[in-house]
Amino acid sequence: MINGFTPNYNLEARIQHTKLDGFAGMPAARMNRVEEPAGADFKSVMSGLVDGMNQTMNAPDNLMKDVMMGNENVDIHDVMVAMSKAELSVNIATTAVGKVVQAYDRIMQIQI
Repeated sequence: MINGFTPNYNLEARIQHTKLDGFAGMPAARMNRVEEPAGADFKSVMSGLVDGMNQTMNAPDNLMKDVMMGNENVDIHDVMVAMSKAELSVNIATTAVGKVVQAYDRIMQIQI
């Protein structure tokens, strides 16, 4: 999919018919339609992950401000848990980016 464009091919018209079509009561293996994508596109998934990462990174700062302002609903333990979640998210994101770069390098090394 490029810029929201999904190609719609008429594959059924391109398949050559043979003598075995419908042989012994078995249905012919033909594609009747092109399936629509089931999930969201890559761009929306990645932007959602980045937004989630941004919220996770800002959560400790917001909780710390609430603690300093004297909000009784926020405890220092909540701040520590939020900081641990943010640290874990950064580690996971760093590892994922490293794996994507390694995969890209391996793909670029494939000789055609």
